[in-house]
Amino acid sequence: MKNNVIILILLFTFQLVSAQKLICKDGHIWFYSHTPIEDIEAHNRQVVAVLDPSTGELLFTLLIKSFEFKKELMQEHFNENYMESDEYPKAGFKGTIENFDPGDFKADGKHEVNVSGELTIHGVTKHVSVTGALEIEGGTIKAKSDFVVKPSDYDISIPDLVKDNIAKEIEVHVEVLFKQ
Repeated sequence: MKNNVIILILLFTFQLVSAQKLICKDGHIWFYSHTPIEDIEAHNRQVVAVLDPSTGELLFTLLIKSFEFKKELMQEHFNENYMESDEYPKAGFKGTIENFDPGDFKADGKHEVNVSGELTIHGVTKHVSVTGALEIEGGTIKAKSDFVVKPSDYDISIPDLVKDNIAKEIEVHVEVLFKQ
């Protein structure tokens, strides 16, 4: 009987701890590069994101090889020549919503937010601040953001032969859905 009570207490505690964080296992991050020579777009729909609605802490992680391109050769060059995804298999972000108010998560509505933290790409970590939007509706939180990344900031080398094919600034789009 005593063991059953302990197990129930542990299960209840585990549920409380796990209920504090919201997880999305199929987030969508895509990027777009436009130049007069070529447009490049790739999508990753296997992004894992965690949101703590009590603190505003955010965490994103993804496998670089999960980006999909329209052209197989682009995907191969992206992984082997630019991102070196065997050596740097993951990218990620760890940060917080600035001026966070936990009450924002209690009612349906849209909230513009500023998020700051550490973005790691290609083994290089940089502090970033981006704007985004949270849309809360019926127990779900949709998070979106658009920002720009410079490959040169993350030691991503573009060979001279194709440097005009790849934009100096890459548009990055993030969309995740957290279910409560």
